[in-house]
Amino acid sequence: MMNTIKDIEGIDELIAGYFAQELNKEELTELQQWLKSSDENKTYFLQAQEVWFSAISASHAIRFNSEKAFQRFLASTISLNEKGNTGIPAIKTKFFFELSFLRVAAAVAILVVFTGVGYWLGNGHNFKQLANVKVEAPLGSKTKMYLPDGTLVWLNAGSTLSYSQEFGVDNRKIELVGEGYFEVTKNKSLPFDVKTKEMTVRVLGTKFNFRNYNDEDEASVTLLEGKVKLNEIGSTGDGYTLTPNQQAVLDKTHKNIVINNVKAMYSSDWTKGLISFDEEKLANIVREIERLYNVHITIADDSLLNYRFYGNFSRTDQSIEDVLNVFAATNKLRFDQNGKEITLRLK
Repeated sequence: MMNTIKDIEGIDELIAGYFAQELNKEELTELQQWLKSSDENKTYFLQAQEVWFSAISASHAIRFNSEKAFQRFLASTISLNEKGNTGIPAIKTKFFFELSFLRVAAAVAILVVFTGVGYWLGNGHNFKQLANVKVEAPLGSKTKMYLPDGTLVWLNAGSTLSYSQEFGVDNRKIELVGEGYFEVTKNKSLPFDVKTKEMTVRVLGTKFNFRNYNDEDEASVTLLEGKVKLNEIGSTGDGYTLTPNQQAVLDKTHKNIVINNVKAMYSSDWTKGLISFDEEKLANIVREIERLYNVHITIADDSLLNYRFYGNFSRTDQSIEDVLNVFAATNKLRFDQNGKEITLRLK
């Protein structure tokens, strides 16, 4: 419990560092112990977090604008300080001025979505409940971010990630749709859980790639470092444990999981803007290209669906036309392009 102004100032600095992902191991432990010591402390933390996120948007979903968000953030803070709260120490403006908010905001260009009845952000309506945070990597791009516990996450194009306001305090649970690469911060007291529609993964601290798009027939987990345990949703078994350079592939149709030995480092090539295909079916390649380049591709001849290709591309250096020309050079297909509409035909 906070008894003095000095105590509050020290806690404010820890909370600021937590939101900015700047705490070291000892500071994070100190903050966690403080949170567990009383309900008042937990309420104070959630109040601070509410104001932090209330800077982002007054709508349910907007493109992130760091400068406007920061100004709304300060305005919300001042408003909250003036009003105070029932028995809870006021959150001081000094604390929020010291946050490296603009730097953190500029580091990720993401879409942040807040949902919840009666919670309008940035308009002076600060209620007690903040709904889940949802982050999206739009088609044609990828997103790099840090979770509140310091975990590094890359989201591939067309992917979303969501977590609760209590992430890092009572749990480290996230939900993923699409593909994400994770470098998880170690915390033995709080396992890190990733849930998708068909599979879950639990880790303590590790590096892995998790892919599970809703429009694909397979889901996969590839481990680069550490150890992960995975389960199929609804399964009553003990699950599977992966060691480095292993990949678990789930056949969504037949509900079976196969463990393969792989060169796991290639699974994260997409975070560097690289695209790799190794004897991959054209249908799967098309879905990947559509996400990465934000185009729509139609395969006009069904016989092309069985064709397999291999190749390596650089998303940053090669345009969609460059990629299509490489496939056309195989003499197996040709393409017609009208803006973002592309048709593949048998040659």
